[in-house]
Amino acid sequence: MLRDLDFRLVGGGFYFLAGPSGAGKTSLLKLLYLARRATRGRIRLFGEELAEIPRSGLPALRRRIGVVFQDFRLIPHLSVFDNVALPLRIAGVDEEEIEGTVREMLDWAGLGERSSARPPTLSGGEQQRVAIARAVINRPDLIVADEPTGNVDAEMAKRLMHLFTALNRLGTTILIATHDVGLIKATPGAQLLRIEQGTLSDPTGALKYPPGQSARTASPAP
Repeated sequence: MLRDLDFRLVGGGFYFLAGPSGAGKTSLLKLLYLARRATRGRIRLFGEELAEIPRSGLPALRRRIGVVFQDFRLIPHLSVFDNVALPLRIAGVDEEEIEGTVREMLDWAGLGERSSARPPTLSGGEQQRVAIARAVINRPDLIVADEPTGNVDAEMAKRLMHLFTALNRLGTTILIATHDVGLIKATPGAQLLRIEQGTLSDPTGALKYPPGQSARTASPAP
């Protein structure tokens, strides 16, 4: 159970959410990407109070959030191209526009030659890059990633982190849940939130309350 949370993510920031298994990392991420609603407390996303938004207004908010799962969650019978194109099709984007946008995204992710492949034929690293491409195809304001390097080797983890860093440089706010301390140390400029037994702690003394104007806040979320 999450409790007594009070924190802010500054727009355009790069954050890691660290903590042991069962500490509440995934539960907190679910609140942020709107898979779960808080039973008490307040959550503000993009300047809006979630409690005041009707269910009909949630899809528009979700389109501003990209989610990357550790287990990829790709649709196995769809090609790489169609998996990445899915958010655009759901949003009603014209097919001609989808073609160019998805091709460009696949090239950026190093998957241009794998566009017709099905997920079961891909390596773990390739599947994760497809998942990242799908998460960012709508140019979201916030990327939330749950242990995105947990199923890949160290070299592929570095490559994936380069993709996240590139997105961050374009102004996207990044929040990555991980237990990999080496990954955190290898990402200069990233800030750290640590969660233990459902609440945030601040062992470094510097990163629990990042300075600057808030773009997204949660205060508190159970």
